[in-house]
Amino acid sequence: MVRTFIVLGAAALACFGLSPCQAEPFAYSSDEGSGTVSIIDTATDQVVGTMDAGKKPRGAAASLDGRTLYVSDQPNNRLILLDIHKREMVGSVPLGESPEGVSISTDGRWVVAAVEEGNDVVFVDTATNQKAFAVTVRGKNPEHAEFTPDGRLVFVSAEEGSAVDVIDFQTRQEIAQIPVGARPRGIGFSPDSRFAYVAAENANTVYVIDTHSFAILREIPAGARSNGILVAPGGRDIYVSNGAAASVSVIDTTNWQTVATIPVGQRPWNMGLTPDGKKLYVACGRSNAISVIDTVKRTHLGDIPVGRLPWGVVVR
Repeated sequence: MVRTFIVLGAAALACFGLSPCQAEPFAYSSDEGSGTVSIIDTATDQVVGTMDAGKKPRGAAASLDGRTLYVSDQPNNRLILLDIHKREMVGSVPLGESPEGVSISTDGRWVVAAVEEGNDVVFVDTATNQKAFAVTVRGKNPEHAEFTPDGRLVFVSAEEGSAVDVIDFQTRQEIAQIPVGARPRGIGFSPDSRFAYVAAENANTVYVIDTHSFAILREIPAGARSNGILVAPGGRDIYVSNGAAASVSVIDTTNWQTVATIPVGQRPWNMGLTPDGKKLYVACGRSNAISVIDTVKRTHLGDIPVGRLPWGVVVR
């Protein structure tokens, strides 16, 4: 009986007056070509609804209570707030020209957005849903801005700068710039905040950075056009999406070796992971689909059709 209720997904929840955040984790795909966010029930791997999300949604982050989705609407230069229960936009925050990656601090207090044209990183206070401050970085065209798990630093990938900028959150200033390979994109961290992992797309390399000394400790070969980064719970595995290779690499941090390469759809980009770490959802832009990976067996389970040109996935 319990399993049947879960499989019914969003339809069953509506009948019982429950919100999606009370069921199985849901995955949210920002489909930039359709101007929508697709809602995926991770129990069934089916799309159970969509939300209008501006003209070109890209980066996204979910509030810790699972009620609000923060999405960058790139052409409209804003962060939009989507009520997940109502499935509608309930607010917006001006960001600056061409916002891209969006993330949220571990404590859920701060949403941070990388704004390309102004070379800015904008911090939004989720207590007020207002812009609190911005930090201009030296790197050109920031694409992702990510808090370390301990909330001490924000790492920013400068897409056209071949460098990673580091912001001290307490002082609200850039304190370091770390040269890496050409076109850095995705950023991830070890759970203890000791290491940062940065994928450089044109270098086909993942860089391991010490978050205290800012030294590059390792350069790990990845697949062609490596871009997305996601770290498994516990920190042992790092997942890297390889855009030109249509694959996801798995790097084992115990030996810093690639231990698996899993085929997925075309142009894999940003990814989301279920809280238990057992399923990885990969936005495959040119396939108009989300590829699903069984992380235990390291196999491709299948593809979920979504809107056009999915840019990334958030699981909450």
